[in-house]
Amino acid sequence: MKELITLIIKSLVDHTDQIEIKEISGEKTLMYEVKVATEDVGKIIGKHGRTINAIRTLLRSSMSKDNKKVILEVLQ
Repeated sequence: MKELITLIIKSLVDHTDQIEIKEISGEKTLMYEVKVATEDVGKIIGKHGRTINAIRTLLRSSMSKDNKKVILEVLQ
């Protein structure tokens, strides 16, 4: 899952060397905290949050078979 997030984020940002993804695992949830360069935050969030919502939808659908909830947060 972390590889998928990395692939998606790398394709969106300009500063790929500043990507940090932290995985926090719980019993029924997986949380990913994504840190990118300040200039790239808007590219990940997208207009009216459409891009980040699309990424979250992809992650949820890929984890639905494992009955785990996926949370993706973009940190500044």
